[in-house]
Amino acid sequence: MHKGNNDMSGFATPVLPGPTPDGFVYLVDPETGERLARLPVLRGTIGPDVIDVRTLHAQSGMFSYDPGYMATASCESTITYVDGDEGELLYRGYPIEQLAEQSNFLEVCYLILTGELPEREAFEKFSHDVTHHTMLHEQVSFLLRGFRRDAHPMALMVGVVGALSAFYAESSDVASEGQRMISAYRLLAKMPTIAAMAYKWSIGQPFMYPKNKLGYAENLLHMMFAVPCEDYTVNPVLARAMDLILILHADHEQNASTSTVRLTGSSGANPFASVASGIASLWGPAHGGANEAVLRMLEEIGTFDRIPEFLDRAKDRGDTIRLMGFGHRVYKNYDPRAKIMRDACHQVLDELDVRDDPHLRIALELEKIALDDPYFVSRNLYPNVDFYSGIILKAMGIPRHLFTAVFAVARTVGWVAQWNEMHVDVSQRIGRPRQIYTGSQKRSYVAMDAR
Repeated sequence: MHKGNNDMSGFATPVLPGPTPDGFVYLVDPETGERLARLPVLRGTIGPDVIDVRTLHAQSGMFSYDPGYMATASCESTITYVDGDEGELLYRGYPIEQLAEQSNFLEVCYLILTGELPEREAFEKFSHDVTHHTMLHEQVSFLLRGFRRDAHPMALMVGVVGALSAFYAESSDVASEGQRMISAYRLLAKMPTIAAMAYKWSIGQPFMYPKNKLGYAENLLHMMFAVPCEDYTVNPVLARAMDLILILHADHEQNASTSTVRLTGSSGANPFASVASGIASLWGPAHGGANEAVLRMLEEIGTFDRIPEFLDRAKDRGDTIRLMGFGHRVYKNYDPRAKIMRDACHQVLDELDVRDDPHLRIALELEKIALDDPYFVSRNLYPNVDFYSGIILKAMGIPRHLFTAVFAVARTVGWVAQWNEMHVDVSQRIGRPRQIYTGSQKRSYVAMDAR
């Protein structure tokens, strides 16, 4: 077998027969029949078996190639399970449908952080501890004032969350279980305050402090929309819808931002720096910016009568137009979160009586067509959670550029739970992906005058 050649076409293809009775698979050279590696098969609680390739290079001199890690498990985790084919999402074994219907965001946070649903006394203490740590050090407001008014809220969140490590130096003791949990509480508590302050700064309004009498989602909405000169009462329908958005986005296995948090944390970086790196990853339009992209699409369509033309272009493989908010990279069936969000979406639209908004009218017509059109149905291009959450956030009056910041608030609990889990996993090492080098072979330096 060829090894170490830049021309990949020269490789004979090794074969991996199915697991043998001894629980191993063998990498075999198809030309000689020689066994190149003996690799154990690992089994999780649910899901497909996994080939353990940690000794592949030591045995065969080769390593695996998997751009985007689409076929590689980078860790073991007990937090979240996604079955894209079946359209299933579990937090700690509990179906997302049950949690969305019967639970609330803070209870889900307790579940994700600890592994179990809380008894009443434990939940009340947890809620109290989170609620009473929502304020930020007053100097953070001066840090925010250093940003331009038109800065994207995610830029402010990356900067402020990373800067919190300067206020909590003890968080660098990542080996301490107690310090890790304190940092988890601080991040969970303060993220809504940071997101709301980023919004208030962008529109020139004074910062609103959190209120301990309000629930988590209520506090977020209050800090966004209240002003000091008058009373503001949070609409319970909107608070419940926001609570659902937070629940449905709390964690989602090893997605780009979660993997980023784990990779950063694997170096021993403090939790604030690690989560700041996750926020930066989430900022990308292919990840947390997806519901922003839905609103941009609705604005691009512009008017109701242009919908047929837009859909025809979306069906044309040669056109660059894409239908945003439909289908999902993981879910090959209907996104289970979208079913929950759809009901909440229509409740919010009815409550606010905003169905005449031109962009929302376009969105509802797209939803209707996509659920009935054979082209979209046959390709499982159903509306996903980003489609409905984008509509809800717009209807609430939350500007498009703040959508991803709300997503970051929701995902914080998943990030800190995954980061903490990584630190107690004895098999984890500092992240160090391999590569296939396809550059120049070794060559000698030539002096500039001789080139």
